[in-house]
Amino acid sequence: MQKLLDIMRRLRDPETGCPWDLEQDFASIAPHTIEEAYEVADAIQRQQMDQLKDELGDLLFQVAFHARMAEEAGHFEFADVVDSICSKMLRRHPHVFANTRIDSSEAQTRAWEAMKSEERRSKGEHSLMDDVPAGMAELQRSMKLQRRAAEVGFDWPEPAPVFEKIIEELEELRAEARVGDPDRIEDEMGDLLFACTNLARQLKLDPARALRRANHKFESRFRAMEEKAAADSTSMADMDLDGMEQLWQQVKDDEA
Repeated sequence: MQKLLDIMRRLRDPETGCPWDLEQDFASIAPHTIEEAYEVADAIQRQQMDQLKDELGDLLFQVAFHARMAEEAGHFEFADVVDSICSKMLRRHPHVFANTRIDSSEAQTRAWEAMKSEERRSKGEHSLMDDVPAGMAELQRSMKLQRRAAEVGFDWPEPAPVFEKIIEELEELRAEARVGDPDRIEDEMGDLLFACTNLARQLKLDPARALRRANHKFESRFRAMEEKAAADSTSMADMDLDGMEQLWQQVKDDEA
């Protein structure tokens, strides 16, 4: 870790550092931090452990980068980041590091949420929504908003009514699509996606992971379609929709 911090310090050295690294600030680096987190998730999805090792290193470098810029500005150092997370983990796991007894993961989740609520109150945050990051990826933010509301019982009791809600939102979207008002269509599309996220939460699924899986499946099948078309000395661009649908079904059959 010290080697990485030394490298980061050298990269940001005003005299001998890297011009690109010296130009960066928190705002310019933040998108790279998010991108690296997604690349970690992608490596996990693909079960590529060598790639995961590299991507975790890239993500760790992002932490070192932010900590170095904070140190230069006199805010905090990397050691303070480590102390902060260590203190939080010790505080939130009294059943491991103290004498509190918790017998199930469900009980631990309740205790965890209670501790986070107390921490929010101590910071002067009065709404459950106060510390839900505005910059979070929208699927994750939707999940977090719904989980916060569920803490006080504002939640569906089971998945069944959420299925009905999705059907309701789909019909409302269909009706607005007929009318053609872009703003209303977008509003209803958002409601539908929010309801789908709610269903994923009820089914104990990560909607972002489910969507990554669907994206991977679509990409894999589309690539296979391109290969089949090329094997027949043709191009997807030269095929009509019916021809492409036949290819799609062939690829699906090959998977069976």
